[in-house]
Amino acid sequence: MENVRDPREHYNEEPRNDFFDLMFGFGGFFGFMFVVFAVMVIIKFAIS
Repeated sequence: MENVRDPREHYNEEPRNDFFDLMFGFGGFFGFMFVVFAVMVIIKFAIS
């Protein structure tokens, strides 16, 4: 039976920078919500 808890067997195949992933995630979601906000403001002014 193989040792599944041996950390040498679980090397990182694709090294990622988690901080930049987090920054791009927050930035992308902020951009999406800003676009939604801007569209809603334009719709509100178009209705009134």
